[in-house]
Amino acid sequence: MKRNKVVVIGGGAAGMMAAISAAGNGADVTLIERNEKLGKKIYITGKGRCNVTNNCDEDEFFNNIVSNPRFMYGAFYSFDNRSLMELLENNGLKLKVERGGRVFPESDHSYDVTDTLRAIMKRKGVKVRLNTTLKAIIIDAEKVRGIETMQHEKITADSVIMCTGGLSYSSTGSDGNGHKLLHELGHTLTDTKPALVPLTTKEEFYKDLQGLSLKNVRVNLFNEVLNSEKIRAVADGARLKKSIVFSGFGEMLFTHFGISGPLILSASSFYSKKVYGKQVTLLIDLKPALTVEQLDKRIVRDFDNAMNKSLKNALCGLLPSGIIDTIIVQSLLDAHKPVHDITKEERSRLVYTLKGLNMTVTGTRPFTEAIITQGGINVKEINPSTMESKLIPGMYIAGELMDVDALTGGFNLQVAWSSGYLAGMSAATKQGE
Repeated sequence: MKRNKVVVIGGGAAGMMAAISAAGNGADVTLIERNEKLGKKIYITGKGRCNVTNNCDEDEFFNNIVSNPRFMYGAFYSFDNRSLMELLENNGLKLKVERGGRVFPESDHSYDVTDTLRAIMKRKGVKVRLNTTLKAIIIDAEKVRGIETMQHEKITADSVIMCTGGLSYSSTGSDGNGHKLLHELGHTLTDTKPALVPLTTKEEFYKDLQGLSLKNVRVNLFNEVLNSEKIRAVADGARLKKSIVFSGFGEMLFTHFGISGPLILSASSFYSKKVYGKQVTLLIDLKPALTVEQLDKRIVRDFDNAMNKSLKNALCGLLPSGIIDTIIVQSLLDAHKPVHDITKEERSRLVYTLKGLNMTVTGTRPFTEAIITQGGINVKEINPSTMESKLIPGMYIAGELMDVDALTGGFNLQVAWSSGYLAGMSAATKQGE
C-alpha cells in the first residue's frame, strides 16, 4: 500500500506534533525547519519551563480561547490535553500540575519537552531537515504537489502541513512568512495584532512603581474612557455591562512603560480583540474582597490605631510601601497630614482610589514582546474536521498561523498540539485524488 508523502513546514509545537501524528498514521514524513534546532519558541515558553498544557476540563479549555473557540472542537476532541500528557509521560517525560491547572515538565526544563518530541519523531522515522527555508509550495492542477526550498531543492509531497507560526517572538523564526505565502495562494488574512502582551498607559505614575508586583487585585477594562461618575459607580459595584471588555482577578506588575503581569496579559488579549488602537479606561481594585463601606470602616480602624501618625505612615498596614505615595497623590491628599485631621470627604477619595485606581490604556507593546499573535488565516477557509485548506487540496494549516488565540495557562500550546495532531492524521490518511 502506498504511503502518503507529507512535508511539514516548521518545527515548533504544531509542526512536531503534526509530524508525529502523520508518521504514526503511516505517512512518509519530512519536517523542514529554518532554524538550527527544533522548538526554538518552546524553549522560551513558561519562562523557560514550558507550560505544555492545562489540566482542565473541556468547558474550561474552550472558555479560555479568545478567538474562534468553536473552530477548535474537532481538533481538541481528536487530541486533547489528557492525550498530550499521556503521550509525553509514556515517552519518559514526567509532568506536574501547578496552580491554575498549569502543566509543566517535572524537571522545569523546556528542553526536556523538545527532546522528548524529537525522540518520538526519530522512532517514527520522521526525516528532519534543519537550516532549511521554504521558498514556494508547488501546486499543479490546483493541488499541492510538493515544496521548493531556498536551497533550490524540490521535495515532492501528497500533502503539505503549514506550521510556521505567527508574528510573536520573531527571533525564533516566526516572521509572518507563512501568512504571506498562504495569502498569495488565495487565503484571507485577518488583522494580526499582538496578544498576551504588556499594555502602555497614558498616566506616568507607573514610572514611580516600576518593578512593583500587586497580588490579589481585580482589573476591569472598558471600551471607553470613563468619567469620574462611572468610575465611582464601578467601585460601588456597578457592572457597566455595555462598557466592560474584561474583568479578572490575579497578579499584575508595573514596568518602565506601563503595566504587565499575568492579569494584564489576559486583559491585553481582549483589548486587542475588541478595542485595539483606542484609548480606554482600566481600573485596578486594590481591595476586591471589601466593599466601599467595608474598606472605609477598615481605614477608620487603622486611623484610630494611628491617631498621631501622618497619613503616609498610617497606610503601611493596608498597602505595600511602594505604592503608598502614588495612592496618596492620586487621592489628592497630603501625605504628611495627621490622620486625626483627615475629613470624611478626604477619606472617601482615598477609598474610591483604592477601589478604582484609574489608568488610561493607550495601546500594546510590539510583537517582539507578545506571547501570541491574534489574527491570522481565516478559519472559515480551513476545514475544522481535518485542518485542510478549503481552497487548496492537500494543504493543511495548524498552530499560530490560524486566527485562533487563547489566554495564558497552557491553552495556546494545546491549540498547537491539537491542531497539529489533527492535521498530521488527516494528511496521512487522505485518499489520493
